[in-house]
Amino acid sequence: MNLPNKLTLIRILLVPFMVAALLIPFPLHNLAALAFFAAASVTDLLDGKIARKRGLVTDFGKFADPLADKILVLAAMLCFVQNGLCDCVAVILVLLREFSVTSVRLIAASNGKVIAANIFGKIKTVTQMIAIIGIMALQVLVDLQSFGLRLPEGTDGVFFVINEVLIWISTFFAVLSGVIYLVQNRDCISDI
Repeated sequence: MNLPNKLTLIRILLVPFMVAALLIPFPLHNLAALAFFAAASVTDLLDGKIARKRGLVTDFGKFADPLADKILVLAAMLCFVQNGLCDCVAVILVLLREFSVTSVRLIAASNGKVIAANIFGKIKTVTQMIAIIGIMALQVLVDLQSFGLRLPEGTDGVFFVINEVLIWISTFFAVLSGVIYLVQNRDCISDI
């Protein structure tokens, strides 16, 4: 197994640790979750670059890399729903987008066609990473209150609004990129 594929597997293996840190309250658990998510995000940055630069692109990597991204992002968003930090409608829309795009990719692959990610998919990924990191960072500030950090009155309401804005911006780009992807690849769908 080459280095990019190992990085992809590390990303997947970090997900349960991130989930545990988000869902099990212990001192600075949100900081731990943020650290796991950040480490996983770094592997996402590196695996594709290394694979392309060193000529290590594999079929496994083409399959596992986007799957690892979906597992990481959706696990974080589902934990946010569980913790009251994210609207479940946003997660449903993101899931719908991911199932639709993956279905088109599978249909195309069964016909020997590989559909590369486009710029809108990359924008979607970046906005999701920013949203998740932003929400986790705000929760770290909440955690720090138990260590003496004093936040201004009304901060909870401000944090809620910021969380919603971040999630809905990333959801907008997820849906937009999904629609563009489906339109660009409608020939795959019309063959059904």
